[in-house]
Amino acid sequence: MSRTVAILGAGVGGLTTASRLRELLPPEDRIVLVDRTTESVQGLSLLWVMRGWRAPAQVTHRPGRVQDLGIEVLEAEVEALDVDRRIVVTSDGDIVYDALVVALGAVLRPDKLPGLTQAIADGEAGQFYTLEGAIAVGERLRSLRRGRLVVAVAAMPFKCPAAPYEGALLAADLLGERGVRPDVRIDMYTPEPFPMPVAGAAVGERLSALLAQRDIGFHPTTQIERVEPGGVLRFADGSRVDTEYLIAIPPHGAPDPVVAAGFSDPGWIPVDPRTLRAEPEAVWAMGDVALVTLANGKPLPKAAVFARGQAEAVATGVARHLGVDVAAVDFDGAGYCYVEAGGGLAAKGAGNFYASPAPAVTLTDLSEAAHHEKESEERDWIRDWSRESSNDAARI
Repeated sequence: MSRTVAILGAGVGGLTTASRLRELLPPEDRIVLVDRTTESVQGLSLLWVMRGWRAPAQVTHRPGRVQDLGIEVLEAEVEALDVDRRIVVTSDGDIVYDALVVALGAVLRPDKLPGLTQAIADGEAGQFYTLEGAIAVGERLRSLRRGRLVVAVAAMPFKCPAAPYEGALLAADLLGERGVRPDVRIDMYTPEPFPMPVAGAAVGERLSALLAQRDIGFHPTTQIERVEPGGVLRFADGSRVDTEYLIAIPPHGAPDPVVAAGFSDPGWIPVDPRTLRAEPEAVWAMGDVALVTLANGKPLPKAAVFARGQAEAVATGVARHLGVDVAAVDFDGAGYCYVEAGGGLAAKGAGNFYASPAPAVTLTDLSEAAHHEKESEERDWIRDWSRESSNDAARI
């Protein structure tokens, strides 16, 4: 008798899990991969698009290999989850499932910061978490000549702990290349106590020093209250900052169908840290949409590397649930990220995020090797998932 596994989201986690499940399950079992679009954008490349090192076509691809593997791909919106009846409601019909994997990621909620949506529409602010956003920010940086550039985190959590700091460093690099850096002041504002706090104070101190070396002002434990017309930022303490341009890290949230399903009050799906299994029967969640609580009480960061690492645990867990004789595999909490600093240099932060009493993470010195390692990861992902790679980028 055929069983159906519904995998929601064709990002890193969804694709990797679908591929592994196809290896584990008998051919008569259906694997249905649902996403609103079959066109995928490399998230790790978006800051390179902003910087001007990648063109949109180089970071966009269609993951055709999943269909070659015998996985059904449904291009549709996920509209609702009924975990009691085991039904996924989509814009192209309902899916009755025997196992459900939710890998829908996190969505941007600029409307949660008053004034931000209008500021982006007016060209006074931007964000680099989408392809269109990264292009727009890059264009504005290439026309900026003077004034104050602010990179600001609106709220926690957000995707990729290093992204705000990379954004500031690469913006400084671009302005320096244009010869206008002395005329543009760059400041960072964040509610965090120091950069990448989940990685620990030592990593935070090194990143703070790197910002200082690049003459980027750093303002921790600062909460933006609203964005006003004319590039004015108002903070919770009553202070204000006038900007020429704002690069915002917008508030993030769980997708609407996940929030409506009522997994938790914030909307994220709480899961077992090792198995990624959620409380409802036959449901797993992974990647950015999952809420994993670490030993120190903080959430696991939202980053694609964790979704990829969790895929084996999720796939084997689903297979075992469906009666396949396969050894259980736990996710071990290992992860890493790159911090791009410009000039073809990057640092790599890596460690065990499940260590107790707190994650054990180290950050390497800046090097060309780390930058090229990230380039290789970009090329490998597109090669592995596309029938034809569109990434012809040379090394920076």
